[in-house]
Amino acid sequence: MALQNIGAANSDDAFYRYKMPRMITKIEGRGNGIKTNIVNMVDIAKALARPPSYTTKYFGCELGAQSKFDEKAGTSHVNGAHDTAKLAGLLEVFIKKYVQCYGCGNPETEILITKNQMIQLKCAACGFVSDVDMRDKLTSFIIKNPPETKKGSKDKKAMRRAEKERLKEGEAADEEMKKMKKEAKKKGSSTTKDETTKLNSTKKKASGSDEDRQSPAIVQVDEKEESLDEDDDEVQWQTDTSLEAARQRIQEQLSAVTADMVMLSTEEPEKKEKAASKKSDDGSENGNSMHYSKLVGEVKAILNKGIMASELQSHMATLPAPAQEKISALFEVLFEGTEKGLAKVVVKKKRYLAAAVSMGEGSQLLLLRAIEAFCLKSTSNAFKEIAVVLKALYDADVLEEEYIVQWYHEGLKGDNKDSQVWKNAKPLIDWLQNAESESEEE
Repeated sequence: MALQNIGAANSDDAFYRYKMPRMITKIEGRGNGIKTNIVNMVDIAKALARPPSYTTKYFGCELGAQSKFDEKAGTSHVNGAHDTAKLAGLLEVFIKKYVQCYGCGNPETEILITKNQMIQLKCAACGFVSDVDMRDKLTSFIIKNPPETKKGSKDKKAMRRAEKERLKEGEAADEEMKKMKKEAKKKGSSTTKDETTKLNSTKKKASGSDEDRQSPAIVQVDEKEESLDEDDDEVQWQTDTSLEAARQRIQEQLSAVTADMVMLSTEEPEKKEKAASKKSDDGSENGNSMHYSKLVGEVKAILNKGIMASELQSHMATLPAPAQEKISALFEVLFEGTEKGLAKVVVKKKRYLAAAVSMGEGSQLLLLRAIEAFCLKSTSNAFKEIAVVLKALYDADVLEEEYIVQWYHEGLKGDNKDSQVWKNAKPLIDWLQNAESESEEE
């Protein structure tokens, strides 16, 4: 079966992962009873994750002809003789209106019907909710025949709960096993001590004749040493108050003080170096870096020269500032004043961001942090579009999946873990991880 990419805009992309079968039509009957049969409508609708009755009804509404989808036979008919190319063009319009996300263009969407009888498309990739134009004729048919809810979601939740309970039970069992082992070790150590004492007593009995042969003087010395050891705690020690002893104590104290002074003198520069390096990592000002506002002005002056994206790296290398500050300033200058449609502007200027990412290792994480800082600082609620922005840069091969996921998990552990940035980025992270698991299964 011949396949094609979903959406006319993606027709030339050889690596596009969303595909559907090419439409096959057949004209049946004669005269007034002539009909066009869309042979593989069920397969096409399955690839689009939409009921085949929706697409069949849409053809009838647009062509002004009667249309019918037989669920038992799985056949789709539209009255009249219609070309395959004409129907394929109408199908592309249907995909744009009722399948693709209005934000990122991804076809992985779900139809939602609100309480006010409005139709929306919720994107599984970026989380964007698109409002469908309710003036279209098909909308009344969709409201009367809503899509079936996905089965198995409750079963999946139950399975996850059961897995969590099993893990908890397993952890409890492991803790009990550890306690049992510890108790066994304690018992084993006590039994081994008893056994060793028994063995020593048997050895003494066996070697009693040798001990009896020892001279009484040696035995008396041993008894005296034992008594001295036992009486050590009762002895009261006195300090030596002679002049020589006092001088020796003073020298010891002086040597200890000088040693502490030497340690302090060596620790101070180390502390200063650590503080300086920490400042440079945080992007704050140090001896070699510029003030951030001044750096923004310098980057703006470079871009005002009208340089190409390929020349950006050499110009940015001349600025004496940390890499994080450079990329943050570049992103701020490029998108300053953008209130709406940040994702579209990002796509237009993606070459500059690609050049910034090629500055060195870890540049993708620096760019992600710059986007995060821009969204937190912006007064235009740019954080609402962060999933669409990251999806656009991911599609443009500027950002890779592993760095996006790493940045997200680091952010959840950071100081701004309660920010709206992470809540709005979560659908994209879930989609990336699910897409990876699906590709591994394939």
